[in-house]
Amino acid sequence: MSDLLRALPSIKNQNNPPIRPPAMPLTTADEGNSSSSDSSASTNDSIDTLRPSEQNNTLPTPNPWPAYFDQELFFQHDSETQNAKYHVYLTPPKDATKGPLFICHHGAGATGMSFACFAAAVKKEMPGAGVCSLEAREHGSVVTSPVTNEEILDFSIETLVTDALMMIELVKAKQGWKKLPPSVFVGHSLGGAVATRIAADGVLGAQLVGFAVLDVVEGSAIEALLHMKTYLASRPASFASVDQAINWHIRSRTIRDLESAKASVPSLLVREGDRWTWRTDLTRTQRWWEDWFTGMSGRFLRGRAAKSLLLAGTDRLDKELMVGQMQGKFQLTVIPEAGHFIQEDVPEKTAHLMIEFFKRNDRSSLVLPPKVSDLLAQGKRV
Repeated sequence: MSDLLRALPSIKNQNNPPIRPPAMPLTTADEGNSSSSDSSASTNDSIDTLRPSEQNNTLPTPNPWPAYFDQELFFQHDSETQNAKYHVYLTPPKDATKGPLFICHHGAGATGMSFACFAAAVKKEMPGAGVCSLEAREHGSVVTSPVTNEEILDFSIETLVTDALMMIELVKAKQGWKKLPPSVFVGHSLGGAVATRIAADGVLGAQLVGFAVLDVVEGSAIEALLHMKTYLASRPASFASVDQAINWHIRSRTIRDLESAKASVPSLLVREGDRWTWRTDLTRTQRWWEDWFTGMSGRFLRGRAAKSLLLAGTDRLDKELMVGQMQGKFQLTVIPEAGHFIQEDVPEKTAHLMIEFFKRNDRSSLVLPPKVSDLLAQGKRV
């Protein structure tokens, strides 16, 4: 789902070719070993996707997680119904009582490394801040049946929210925090739906200073789902190397920042024989797609914390959010130079916006006038 909103214009408007980056060497789909199980969707006819050539190009080198986070955490959490191995990247805040902690949740098909460059940018601008990047099941975390030992196929929004809250609680216990640091929940695409549910339910209490949704709203997301299978069929099914996959993401404009691609793309892949294939099979999640986003706008406006919406284009606001925005119920920022992966395309700008968002809404920084009773107790006249 994560790439789809970017691809949607070229899916819907085949007669109006989208603006392209400068001309590049192209190859046939065979270079990426593209394939499709859907016979109605061919690579050439479904989506106008660039197939970059590796010839005469210097391939990028992947960047490992320690360049962006302090810790990589694995939590084994078993119950009668499931065995979970949760995966989290963490840079703790220097002072857990003051924060901020930016809790991040990626979109469908992405991983926690989608926020790698964002985390580095946060640390550079606000050294005392922390970043906790969660990974959903089959996106880095693994949840299996204790009976069959096979991965449990459950991508309902309720389950994804439960997983996210459990990871937050496990991080809190691991770090020895008495309570969660003052936090901002940042969710991209599907992660935005998770963040919205958590904020609307109020389960993090007063420690949730605010939440931010990156480039997804209910109306356009549900519309995009109509073209999801076509989009997935257009992607290369595998790559000869991780470097080739990074290069494809950059040249196809799926990710627009090279360092971000070098950080996040390797985590999207697993090796099968001499090829690299996608870690997450999004077709397995199809029956939950619409449920992820249905009712999201209403929940966003009801969220029990400060609200921020970052979009790559104003056309993605639906009616309910347009009314809410005119009523001043949330902060809206449009970043036209970014694509769907806002936090990867412009990580420094996204980090700056989230830091300022926290500062404006951090209740602990408010200085209230003294109470009259306190002044009288001090012998002062009022």
